[in-house]
Amino acid sequence: MNKQLLIFDFDGTLIDSVPDLADATNAMLTTLGKDTYPIETIRNWIGNGSRLLVERALVGKVEVADGELTVGEADHAEQIFFEAYRNLSGSKTVAYPDVDDGLKKLHAAGYTLALVTNKPIRFVPKILQSFGWQDLFSEVMGGDSLPVKKPDPTPLLHVCETLNFSVEQAVMIGDSRNDMLAGQNANMDTLGLSYGYNYGQDIRELNPTEAFDHFADLVAWIMKDKA
Repeated sequence: MNKQLLIFDFDGTLIDSVPDLADATNAMLTTLGKDTYPIETIRNWIGNGSRLLVERALVGKVEVADGELTVGEADHAEQIFFEAYRNLSGSKTVAYPDVDDGLKKLHAAGYTLALVTNKPIRFVPKILQSFGWQDLFSEVMGGDSLPVKKPDPTPLLHVCETLNFSVEQAVMIGDSRNDMLAGQNANMDTLGLSYGYNYGQDIRELNPTEAFDHFADLVAWIMKDKA
């Protein structure tokens, strides 16, 4: 593959943040006097950024129809969600197996690592620091770092330009439809991971360049170029 720039998604790819996101979502719903939901229901609402998570929780389903919520309702609920999420310790967010070791191996091997997530950027540094990953990534982009987010290719292209790599030298690594489409929309190779949040769809159905069931297998496959 001979790539130099590895662009990673965050939630569902490197970390399982569903327990904390579910707690914040239910705290928001409780504050608004609405029914709460089990974690496995909320898991299916995650992956498109905080705004859509909040809207899905307010209507209780994945598809939010036009006119179901006013902008004011969603704005108010999102601010409550942000406050609840900010106040959580983050102790329930964990790295997936072999991610910590794998990222450090890739970094040590000379690859440039970047992070492009749809999570609001304000929440990203604290989580990176909690795992000791803050020095591994040369560029970190949140869902609100630019006017658009994945599946739009702009954040990926911005990272390439900022770090002075061509699209051909880069690969997008993620667990969801948004990640694969963002990479494909950027004409970039994509590596899919099957264990994350993808609304019940097999990541292989989205035609990534390669797909893996375990992070360690992904790392071994990439590292073949260094052998």
